[in-house]
Amino acid sequence: MRKFGIMFGALTALLGLANQTQAACCYFSAKNADILQPAQKVFLTYDPAEKVETFTVQPKFEGNALDFGMVIPTPTQPKLHEMPRDFFKHLAVYTILKKREFPHSKLMPQVEGRGKMLRLAEQVRRDSNADPSSREPERKPTVRVLETGVVGSLDYKIIEADRADDLFAWLKNHKYSYSGDEASLNFYVQKKWLFTVMKIDTMQMKRNKDGTFAGEVTPTRFQFASEKFIYPLKITQISVKDKTEALFYVQAPYKCDLEGDFSYQMTWIPMLQAGSGCMPSGLPGGGGEWLKDFQPQQQVLMQRAQGLGFQFVAGQRPAPGKGGRIPTTMEWARKLAKADVQVLRGEAPYSEKVPDPDEGFTQADVNDPLRSRAILKVIQFRLTNARLDRPLGYLVREAPKEDLAALAQLAGHIQEGKFVTKFRKIFLKDEMNEDLVIIPARYNDAEDRSEYEEILPVSPP
Repeated sequence: MRKFGIMFGALTALLGLANQTQAACCYFSAKNADILQPAQKVFLTYDPAEKVETFTVQPKFEGNALDFGMVIPTPTQPKLHEMPRDFFKHLAVYTILKKREFPHSKLMPQVEGRGKMLRLAEQVRRDSNADPSSREPERKPTVRVLETGVVGSLDYKIIEADRADDLFAWLKNHKYSYSGDEASLNFYVQKKWLFTVMKIDTMQMKRNKDGTFAGEVTPTRFQFASEKFIYPLKITQISVKDKTEALFYVQAPYKCDLEGDFSYQMTWIPMLQAGSGCMPSGLPGGGGEWLKDFQPQQQVLMQRAQGLGFQFVAGQRPAPGKGGRIPTTMEWARKLAKADVQVLRGEAPYSEKVPDPDEGFTQADVNDPLRSRAILKVIQFRLTNARLDRPLGYLVREAPKEDLAALAQLAGHIQEGKFVTKFRKIFLKDEMNEDLVIIPARYNDAEDRSEYEEILPVSPP
């Protein structure tokens, strides 16, 4: 079975690091100083017809090195592009889950109970529906620099190597202290992958009182040809002391999933099952249809999840199972329609607006004995109409105005007709033995088209 993980390889002497979570990247430092990457966010796209993949990454760094860098392996020579600095902040705002709200009056002495509204909503929904030690003496190095350049504020080199020991020596000769071994490099050399090396100046990052720095570099997009939707991981294993958390946004013509035990169906199916139990009116986003399509496989999935020690608890993040392993969780999923893309330009609403039945009235109006009865009648009329018009309530979410205006920077990257799936995975070090292959979300002939843009009663925080 393939394992799933994140992308960067590292060249740094990670000496004396505290026992804390690190991200799945490795780094190098020219000053033999400590570098820590506590988090990483990734946006990936794939065109299966053209066999073209992109990934955009923004790692967060902490440490005390004067300069350091990253090594990124790819199956073919990539094209590099600078992305907006707050690209992942915009993605986070765009994918905030919605919640259902109902109009309510602050002026009415008594309003219709939520329980009755939910029962009405349920009724309406029912009615609708390689060995590095074998060196040859006195031979010329087999490392070739294919390209040098600058992307944003970062210098980079794209390198090709025939032997891991030569690449290891090249890094050393260029005054980088490599924290891993030649076998980590050889994993990719044997596959004839290329390596992009990028240098980072930490003087541009925020400094703490103790002299260490903390910050994020400008996101960089890598575009390259690839026969598979693949994400490099093996090289990152050397920089992870214990475990690492990663957040992925994946855009493709279809909904995407991870292979085997890394599939988010381990938590998605139980959440849909629990949600259907407390939502007799039906699951939103096609969740009920996917449960039906997946039904023949549900028992097998649940048995495997139990074998791994995974237990779904409504309203809670997944707890570690056997060996400390934590299942993948899906956090947002949607096939983008025209209106979803129009949100980026402010041409479609980011959130529905809940009507205010008290609009135009004040508490003084209600306290006026001559007007109170008529005003309360109007308020009740508005409430009744709103609940009849939208018996399931209004889908709402909130974000600052300046953040909504900045969503325009996602235009061109978020595409109509594509499926965007957001998922989170905490990796243990021994889960990073192979690269990740991202696959279509499906079971036999059934495609998982279920969407997740609305908070369910059983959703984790």
